[in-house]
Amino acid sequence: MIKSMSEMIAIPSISPSSGGEGEAKRADMLGSLLERFGMQVKRYDYKDGNFTRSNLISKYGNRDSTIWILSHIDTVSPGDLSLWERDPFKAYIDGDKIYGRGTIDNGQSAIASIYALKALMDSKANLKYNFGLALVADEEVGSTYGVQALMKEGIFGSRDMVIVPDWGTSDGSSIEIAEKGILWLKISVKGKQVHASTPDIGINAYRALVKFLNEADIKLHEKYAAENTLFDPKISTFEMTKHEKNVDSTNIIPGLEVSYMDCRILPEYKIDDILGYLKDIANRVSKDTGAEIKLEIFNREDPAAPTARDSEVVVLLSQKIKELRGIEPKFAGIGGGTVAKYFRDIGMPVAVWSTCDDIAHVPNEYCKISNMVGDAKVFASLFL
Repeated sequence: MIKSMSEMIAIPSISPSSGGEGEAKRADMLGSLLERFGMQVKRYDYKDGNFTRSNLISKYGNRDSTIWILSHIDTVSPGDLSLWERDPFKAYIDGDKIYGRGTIDNGQSAIASIYALKALMDSKANLKYNFGLALVADEEVGSTYGVQALMKEGIFGSRDMVIVPDWGTSDGSSIEIAEKGILWLKISVKGKQVHASTPDIGINAYRALVKFLNEADIKLHEKYAAENTLFDPKISTFEMTKHEKNVDSTNIIPGLEVSYMDCRILPEYKIDDILGYLKDIANRVSKDTGAEIKLEIFNREDPAAPTARDSEVVVLLSQKIKELRGIEPKFAGIGGGTVAKYFRDIGMPVAVWSTCDDIAHVPNEYCKISNMVGDAKVFASLFL
């Protein structure tokens, strides 16, 4: 498992939109590994401009129902290389940890699921469910060339269940059954640029932006104040984040301001309602200031209904965690997004679970070897 992880990490698999070349070369390596283990592999490639986005699918067994263990093989970029102690694409081991970009997100689960299937095949185990192995592309940037494309291929059956090992806790005690909706907004405010000494003949776009953001911050938290203790934090969040550069001089009143918001919305609310409320605020601020305010959506994922706690996949996973770990699993909701959302949207039972420290997307990312092996045991036990 360590050797396979090291070989995989050495092959970058970053989205073209983030400056990479996609997953094709990593899929070559993983596909060869699966075939060497005697697995039947089907590859689904999709063109993304001049690049290829690659997915690998393998199914073992002859039962009517399949449990899919679905991991993604793309990664984020390494970021500032000066913050890494070593080359992020040359895995190295220190005690129980394997370091490298993509080790925890989502390499640990990809390797664990492969070796879980290998163990079942080698032992000629009599499986209660088909083992569905899915190694997918494009999770980090929207899943257009990954899960969403695979769903259109009809790969996942109506009687199937899915485990997405792309979130977890350090002791593996929590099963994620719900995710908040996501709304990323670009707010563009157009005023009239003038000299700072003559504000009366201009329209200060900065002032209008601040007024809009301040009112949105207060009003959204007041109106959408429901609490859901499944989540941490237990409320919907509406955060101002990026702000684009405006003027170069202190004595210039800006005529254009561009800022961004990241909203994570409880399933209790509809994104369309929130958008409508924000547009009302924008209209009021525009009337008060004379500035033109434009709201643009550049990422939207409407919250799906949570997976039922008594669904077969959640009950089965809970039983195996308790048997193998001796702990009583807890249920959680998260503000981040995984591909589980797409399965929840169509009513397919899905659980999100793994054992990991919260170090995805950071410099010196690592996974623990003991977690990789331990999760493989849980995955294999689901089918026995």
